Amino acid sequence: MSDAVWLDEEQQRTWRTFLAAVHLLEASLDRQLRRDSGLPHTYYQALVMLSESPGGAMTMTELARLLRSSPSRLSHAAARLEEDDLIRRFRRPGDRRTTIVELTERGARTLEEAAPGHVAQVRRVLFDVIDPEQAESLRAIAEAMLGALDPEGVETRYAPPGGTGGQD
Repeated sequence: MSDAVWLDEEQQRTWRTFLAAVHLLEASLDRQLRRDSGLPHTYYQALVMLSESPGGAMTMTELARLLRSSPSRLSHAAARLEEDDLIRRFRRPGDRRTTIVELTERGARTLEEAAPGHVAQVRRVLFDVIDPEQAESLRAIAEAMLGALDPEGVETRYAPPGGTGGQD
């Protein structure tokens, strides 16, 4: 421990402020979605990922990776989403080990109804309180962090589907 290079006072302040902001942001988005559409933020994110996937479907393994979720945790969420007819799961034909998850019509409608309130909340708590220069800096900071946290580029980086903005 004596070899540790401790954070100075300003770094400590930045680190703790960042952690608090990320925690409160996630809680704020979750509260808004639950209140307005009955969806936890994690379920909303799953529907977004499926909506942006070709044919609105992908393997459970791929969805878990995109959501940075464990397979067992995603399985629980998928069961709830399937129970509400927002997704359907089925085995890949010819490969009984692979489960495909697909967005249903009801899931697409639910996402479409939830998206405007979610985007308004993202704007309210993030983009309305920073200027365009700060937004550009925030993106650059996040990209630098992704470079350190995921140097092999395993995590999917944002690429607008069809060249347009997403629902998140």
